[in-house]
Amino acid sequence: MDVIDAVRDDNATALSRLGSSRSLYADTGGEMERDVILAAAADAEVAAAETFAAWADDESNPDAAAAFTATADEEQNHYETVLAELDDHDPDYVPAIQEYLRTLEATPERVGALVGRTLAAEKSKEQLIGFFVGQADTDAADLFRSMGDDLDAQLSRAAELLEAFDDDERQRAKAAADEAIQTAYDEYASRLEELGVNPKPIC
Repeated sequence: MDVIDAVRDDNATALSRLGSSRSLYADTGGEMERDVILAAAADAEVAAAETFAAWADDESNPDAAAAFTATADEEQNHYETVLAELDDHDPDYVPAIQEYLRTLEATPERVGALVGRTLAAEKSKEQLIGFFVGQADTDAADLFRSMGDDLDAQLSRAAELLEAFDDDERQRAKAAADEAIQTAYDEYASRLEELGVNPKPIC
């Protein structure tokens, strides 16, 4: 089983909605202003950096620990890059997907959740790029576009780890990836409902 492809296929609807313009509206509580959007992005990046650094510290699988360390470093760099665009930022919010990731202790579940988080992050980055392109803010758009290579690298590292797993471990990883994406989607839907917006597109 190709876990990453299976996760993409089985969560296509949730990922599509997480990649919609409504995701930024949900993340910012409806405040579609540059600094508010950047602050929400900064919250997500620093929370991810802290999660993966903590995983690396107590991971018994050396290959997984190295992957988590590399990912933590990338996310910390993303945070510092976004932070440079803000006058000030005080991280005070942990996204639900990161709260879920922080409950995981076994290597297969962590690797799977890394896949789920990265796929969700890809959709978030696409929306951020699209927003800033629409605002003719090419510097901010390029800032988030530059993070795409790191997300590709994160998926590649996860794929290498998955190859070493047996079938049961891959199934556990797949379940954790699905749960990570569903957790992100549930928060997205809940936030939109609180703002009086239907999270499901009207066809």
